[in-house]
Amino acid sequence: MTTKRDVSHLTDISKGLAEADGSFKRKPSSFRRRIERGGEFEPEKDRYHLYVAYSCPWATRTLIVRKLKGLDDIVGVTAVAPRIGPNGWSFAKIDPFPGAENDPLYGSEYIKDIYLRADPDYEGRFTVPVLWDKKTETIVNNESSEIIRIFNTAFNDFLPADKAALDLYPESLRGQIDEINEWVYDTVNNGVYKSGFATTQNAYEAAVFPLFESLDRLEKILTGKDYLIGDQLTEADVRLFVTIIRFDPVYVGHFKCNIRTIRDGYPAIHLWLRKLYWNNDAFSSTCKFDHIKTSYYSQKNVNPNGVVPVGPIPSILPL
Repeated sequence: MTTKRDVSHLTDISKGLAEADGSFKRKPSSFRRRIERGGEFEPEKDRYHLYVAYSCPWATRTLIVRKLKGLDDIVGVTAVAPRIGPNGWSFAKIDPFPGAENDPLYGSEYIKDIYLRADPDYEGRFTVPVLWDKKTETIVNNESSEIIRIFNTAFNDFLPADKAALDLYPESLRGQIDEINEWVYDTVNNGVYKSGFATTQNAYEAAVFPLFESLDRLEKILTGKDYLIGDQLTEADVRLFVTIIRFDPVYVGHFKCNIRTIRDGYPAIHLWLRKLYWNNDAFSSTCKFDHIKTSYYSQKNVNPNGVVPVGPIPSILPL
């Protein structure tokens, strides 16, 4: 099943990304509802389904938290293929890339079909992640920062005590988490995109220098520490990890974020990254470097010939 309406102005990544001044402005997510007791969307086992791309840092946030919280049997998941074509993200029936899957609910061809099933008149970007409600057949939420908080608490009643007790956004640390999330999102998570999708020199430099200033700041914060805030894993670590794990393999070259690499320029960040990856399966099992590199380097607006570089080798160094 695929839509008949022409939505190429929304699916084609080469269209409409840059502003008139050459800068990249990310559009806000459209579906912002919650799963909560007494609400429109009640917590239930096997009611919700998560659509993701392993290549996408925003989607990988949700995969990591889903794994950390032990939601594998509560919220199903389907991964799309990494290559982004004129129709956007596709399922395996269109692009059978290793690790990509078919849509088990509707046999859809593209992620856009999921959006248009929820709202035939939808005019936003067809992004991942998508948290889908199978009961009402609509999108609950497509904003990763909100989905990870839904996963953090909404299903605790269904979980064993140790998983329910894991709190990635504890009350006592929320002020610090919110503060660091704000500038890390603007200058690092989204900063790499503002650098990479800039179409003028001024727009590029206005993004890339603040990015590395923030990395310098993060290096100081993480020196001698295993986590960004306090002595425990929080959502701030998850949100930063998905950008840093992609930094040397794709952002240095593809997005021109090449003042320094993580492995050679930021020893504290590099150690923090490797400890999370090698010591916690939620981080390593949700990271697929073949999907990551194939996806970014398929962005023809940045890399017209689609050649995927072989390095760095290895994609992540051992501890």
